[in-house]
Amino acid sequence: MNYPDIMKVKKAFTHNGVFHADDVFSSALLLLLNPAIRIERGSAVPGHYDGIVFDIGAGQFDHHQAGRRIRGNGIPYAAFGLLWEAYGCLVLEDEDARQFDENFIQPLDESDNTGKYHVLAQCVSGWNPQWNELDVDETERFEGAVAWARQLLEAKFRTIRAQREAFVQVRIWMQGQSGFILWLHKAMPWKEAVRGTEFLYVCYPSVRGGYVIQAVPKDDNELKLKKPFPTEWCGKTPEELRTLTGIETFSFCHNSGFLCVADTREDADKVAQAAVLKVV
Repeated sequence: MNYPDIMKVKKAFTHNGVFHADDVFSSALLLLLNPAIRIERGSAVPGHYDGIVFDIGAGQFDHHQAGRRIRGNGIPYAAFGLLWEAYGCLVLEDEDARQFDENFIQPLDESDNTGKYHVLAQCVSGWNPQWNELDVDETERFEGAVAWARQLLEAKFRTIRAQREAFVQVRIWMQGQSGFILWLHKAMPWKEAVRGTEFLYVCYPSVRGGYVIQAVPKDDNELKLKKPFPTEWCGKTPEELRTLTGIETFSFCHNSGFLCVADTREDADKVAQAAVLKVV
């Protein structure tokens, strides 16, 4: 498909009246792509409109007409999904853009098309003037909802980009390390980079001070661990942990057995080594 050059687009048009997550998040996305775009609303698209039209008008960014597009998994596109298909590659790398569509946009598209409950859709609905709010400016409420959605998208994109950078950095740090324990230079997302490797535990400086030792999830289920910490450690006091292990600054083991803490790097390494050797 041919899409307008988003940086040359000066305005965009959507429906007025009750607004939903679809038109609100679509507006937020367009403003993130090009802050100079003016979002206009009305009951009918003006003749010969020279901007982007979405969620109204039966064009390439509308989804209400017969023959609407449906993804291969059966989830219909809404305007947000159609705009993301066109411009998502300008925001995130291809794989991240695909995952964002799958994890964030598709549930919203499905909600808009079917009425299925979605917490963000309910949040947006709450911005609409209520039946007993007679003097509320609808446009002001719409713009408030769009500003909120824009902040949420900005936070999501910032997080996704940071995770992508962390993936690359962890893979670099993995080079030259072998065995079952991986050491990182700082706290950062690591699970995706470590997936499918032989590592059982990942150690890194804690943002609270000291060092964290964390058990690696199984590839197929993040809630299941390759090798949880020994059950006799879980939920014990620092004094009990020192007695059980002889490791002086071993101060915490989560009750679910996925995370331990020690005050020094040397003791954190001892905790990890002990866990590797422990038969559980």
